[in-house]
Amino acid sequence: MRKLAAATLIAGLGLAGAAQAEGPNKLLTILTAPEPQTQLMAMVLTMNAIGAGAEAEVLLCGPAGDIALKEAPASATEGQPPKGASPQGLLKTMIEKNGLKVQVCAIYLPGKGADASILMDGVTAAAPDAMGAAIVAPNTTVMSF
Repeated sequence: MRKLAAATLIAGLGLAGAAQAEGPNKLLTILTAPEPQTQLMAMVLTMNAIGAGAEAEVLLCGPAGDIALKEAPASATEGQPPKGASPQGLLKTMIEKNGLKVQVCAIYLPGKGADASILMDGVTAAAPDAMGAAIVAPNTTVMSF
């Protein structure tokens, strides 16, 4: 009887581990790069990961935070080759179509001397504790540019 109970326990633990491993894949894209081509590629890869089933979120820091501005610079809004997409355009598409969670670093707005009113709809300031937890969450891949 003890052997049967032990075997059942071991099998149950194995199934629990398998179920946990099958949880949703999460992607956290951290973008700091100032170059429009790099910013666009980060958006393209994030969008493709969402298409492949990942739950994604984006953290924009430093110059990349400018992508999230209502009055974004031309580098964020001008189309890039080969398809004429822009970093901000793809970001907006993912927010609207996929409910992508987008945040700017906690120090981005104070560094600009501004408040959240300058950010486009769907973008908020990150809380460092929550972002730290997201970075180490199970099944999370962190992609940084």
